[in-house]
Amino acid sequence: MDELRLNVELLRKRVPNLTVAAAAVGLRPATVSNLCTGKIPLGRAEVRTLVALADLAECSVDELIVRTNDAEMLETGIKAIDLFAPLTLGDTIGFVARPGMGQLVLLAEIFHRMNLKGYQTFFLKPKGEAVGLSDVTDEAKFVCHSSDDAFEKILQMSKQPVLLATDRETVITGEIYSLIENLQEKGVSPTTLLVDLRGEAVDELEPYGPLDTLWQFDADLVSRKIYPAINPLYSTSVLIEGAHLSKVHQQTQQQAKKLLHRYRELRFLGMERIPESDRDTFRRGMRLEAYFSQPFFIAEPLTKKQGVSVPLQTLIKDVQRIIKGELDDVEVDSLSYIGEIGG
Repeated sequence: MDELRLNVELLRKRVPNLTVAAAAVGLRPATVSNLCTGKIPLGRAEVRTLVALADLAECSVDELIVRTNDAEMLETGIKAIDLFAPLTLGDTIGFVARPGMGQLVLLAEIFHRMNLKGYQTFFLKPKGEAVGLSDVTDEAKFVCHSSDDAFEKILQMSKQPVLLATDRETVITGEIYSLIENLQEKGVSPTTLLVDLRGEAVDELEPYGPLDTLWQFDADLVSRKIYPAINPLYSTSVLIEGAHLSKVHQQTQQQAKKLLHRYRELRFLGMERIPESDRDTFRRGMRLEAYFSQPFFIAEPLTKKQGVSVPLQTLIKDVQRIIKGELDDVEVDSLSYIGEIGG
């Protein structure tokens, strides 16, 4: 079924600091951001809000609204991503992490997995170097050194779906949005991944402006060596907010978030202070957190663990088993860095 949404691409190009500009004309930045991500349906937007946004973008209200088909999930086989903040085909995904939290390893792993699915993977290489950057360039089918270079190479290989990645610096300059718009004019809609090599995004309220999907990395998970260190509570996806996923996926995701939220609260109390009524919640949260750790294919030489991919339906069933307490007697360590749960 078709649906209406804001023309976010147009807003990004014409109003780079959208939330700041929105606040300056009397709009609530949170409202604008939620309209862009789909968290607030366009039908619930006030007319004055749409008119003000159109004025900011110097376009008509009709140009500001586009009709699209339902978003399509791009399944990666990475448990934490596929359940909590799925990749959306043709949309833009931002990484929020400080250096050393594993964002480049995750990007390289996604490239590896998408290469196997027949995607054309492109990396618009940023200036300078960073630890882990070579992993990404090794896994990308095409490494580009300028937007023009990327444009030409993508057009040549655009008969297959395109995955494009680059650094946040191209967002600040507006370079990436110009590239995406130019590609779209040629009928190519890449799925775009934005990393932050400087680690400055964590200090920004809207690090990339309104995005379809945002992956927040978690320092606590990193400190306990639980990877990928995707924060399940603060990572978001237009697929979840826009109710594009199956009912069982949405319900499982919501239940898992609720359990992990309470588990995190209890962890800070200390085991001896956890009320008896919350002990099961704590144990299940601990098992669920362990389950979302996962061996990566590109890390096999380092970890000596075979990379694994978990189908979405298996993932949902496994998570439901943990939430329902079916694995309460299973050792937590046996759920760490595995694929699907056997038995």
